[in-house]
Amino acid sequence: MKPIAIFRHAPSEGAGHFASFLDARSRPWTLITVDAGAPVPARPESYAGLVFMGGPMSVNDDLPWIEPTLNLIRQAVAADIPVLGHCLGGQLIAKAMGGVVGPNPVKEIGWGEARPADSPAARDWFGDIAGFQAFHWHGETFSLPPGAERILSSAHCLEQAFVFGPDNRHLGMQCHVEMTRDMIETWCAIGGDEIQAARDSPGVQSVAEILARADTLLAPLNQVAEVLYSRWLKGVSA
Repeated sequence: MKPIAIFRHAPSEGAGHFASFLDARSRPWTLITVDAGAPVPARPESYAGLVFMGGPMSVNDDLPWIEPTLNLIRQAVAADIPVLGHCLGGQLIAKAMGGVVGPNPVKEIGWGEARPADSPAARDWFGDIAGFQAFHWHGETFSLPPGAERILSSAHCLEQAFVFGPDNRHLGMQCHVEMTRDMIETWCAIGGDEIQAARDSPGVQSVAEILARADTLLAPLNQVAEVLYSRWLKGVSA
């Protein structure tokens, strides 16, 4: 069984709950630590799927791994190898497939409701979920690539998730569904200055509020993640 490749772009933004999901289903995976200098594979065929995590950088930055990553995404899509992106990962997929990444109207940091679209594609991915409290940490967002369909939005960001490809097997997300308690605490510890600088944004919460709400919102978020991951896994070869 080919492994699923998970691309890490920052030490604090690893596989999170997605790794637990795969382990529970005995699906092999490998972590490619781009942040530590691991090379981006030249070809995607060694993997059953490609999963891109978040990161504090912009996909528009002049970083040596961005163009190889965009090329890898295009190759995977051309070969019908499913791709999945979280936040920066979603932006990478959007840019690779012809979308544009730029500033969001406001910065979003913390918990905020996201609502699936009223469409067959959204129902296919979310089932009967009418809305949920997603975790957000971004200042940029993407436009929909040609041929993609929006399946999720929030009050401060129209494009929270999109799907495309055969059977809509590819998923790009702006929000974070992969969070664990450790990840939330780490991000709040290292991102306190960013939160303080953006405290006037209507989409930004205090560290205290983020941590307090995690007590009740993290478990439901993990459940939503598993719905999405299960749907994505249907397109991954056994």
